[in-house]
Amino acid sequence: MNAKYLKLMVILSGQLLTIMDIFIINVSIPSIQRDLHASNGEMQLMIASYLIGFASFLITGGRLGDLYGRKKIFMIGLVFFMLSSVTCGISAGPELLVISRFIQGISAAMMSPQVLSMIQVLFSAHEERTKAMGWYGITIGVGTISGQFLGGYFSSVSWMEESWRLIFLINIPVCMLALLFSKKILNESKISVEKKTFDFVGVAVLASGLFCFTYALTLSEHQGIQVKSMVLAVISILILIYFVKNQKMRLMQRKSYLMDFTLFSYKNFNLGILAVSFFFIMLDSYFYILSLFFQDGLHIGSMAAGEIIVFQGLGFILASVFSARFILRYGKKFLITGLVLIMTVLILQILLLDKETPFFVLCLLLFFHGIGVGSIIPSLANIALSGLPSTLAGNASGVYNTFVQAAAIIGIIVVGSVFYYFLGPKPTSKNYHQAFSIALAVNIICLMIVLLSIAKVPEHILPTTKRKDGRF
Repeated sequence: MNAKYLKLMVILSGQLLTIMDIFIINVSIPSIQRDLHASNGEMQLMIASYLIGFASFLITGGRLGDLYGRKKIFMIGLVFFMLSSVTCGISAGPELLVISRFIQGISAAMMSPQVLSMIQVLFSAHEERTKAMGWYGITIGVGTISGQFLGGYFSSVSWMEESWRLIFLINIPVCMLALLFSKKILNESKISVEKKTFDFVGVAVLASGLFCFTYALTLSEHQGIQVKSMVLAVISILILIYFVKNQKMRLMQRKSYLMDFTLFSYKNFNLGILAVSFFFIMLDSYFYILSLFFQDGLHIGSMAAGEIIVFQGLGFILASVFSARFILRYGKKFLITGLVLIMTVLILQILLLDKETPFFVLCLLLFFHGIGVGSIIPSLANIALSGLPSTLAGNASGVYNTFVQAAAIIGIIVVGSVFYYFLGPKPTSKNYHQAFSIALAVNIICLMIVLLSIAKVPEHILPTTKRKDGRF
């Protein structure tokens, strides 16, 4: 294997762990709740704590990698991810599991920005980077599917009591192998600065602002919009406004800073952030309302619903495998085609999905939805990060991933609220279809914004590559 691609596989192991542990706990919730005697609120916090820790420290993780070395911070993230997985796996009560999941999320935030940063540094040529981002997309798909599959499998094994603990302990050998190969084959990369200084005050301000914001959103997701979540949201906005002003002032005074706002002077970065935000508002809310519609509206069992959604993951992985080749051949046209495909599938679901829809039709629609999604996701990061100087790579990766996480939660809350509003207090089968259709219409509007954003991306960001014989 080419040395660069061996390094890529090592880097992507961190991304695989990050994605897998978002989903691996979902199927195991009943087993964990029973064995740890946890309340519903504690279970909700158990799921949310990982995402809160992850979203709150992504920008910090990116900046740490820029200053102290991406390889070093990646490996530190792996070590703490492994240690927190151990404490998750041996937790005797819900409190320790919640704390361990939060630390696990912070550890993931140390790893994840380094993945995109190191890809940018390792693959400088457009064609190579496009292929590498294709593998990045495949990793997201594999992490999503394997997380849900392993969560279900380990929770149901009969040869071990409290077998759900394996969903965390499986991380240990993966982390150890990743650490071994990281130390041996990864090269260090960082910003060359005369004096290494770190803005610890900025970390505290940003982390508290993002913590309040993501916690408020998570509360709203599980408990509905309440006074407590609204107060937290307002506090977070005030903190983040202060953070922006403080960072701009530190930049002007040439003091150490956490976030370089010159990022937003790059058109492609702004377009990429806009596109990825609305895309993930669509994507995560889609899975949320689809699950509700399948199980409560169409009365499809949870096992059958899971089998149908697996086809979406298969389509995602298949498209990710071939997306690099088609991006290099067709550029933006391929992305626009992928978006049109997703919108077409959503329209067909509005028209076709009811209790009489054959199982294979449901699977086929989800499969093509996955193909559309897999065609888009790898290139969104490529658009946002292309053309940026290496000195901004870590900052850009952290900001990019933070927008992804925030958009995912916002999508579930906003589109979910639309769904529940049109469902009404006494839902019938007709109400479910109406609510599902209107929620999908909101998803289509989000996709149209993504399409307009991609259409404005300069041609040189996603150029097509001709073969030597002149053909594409």
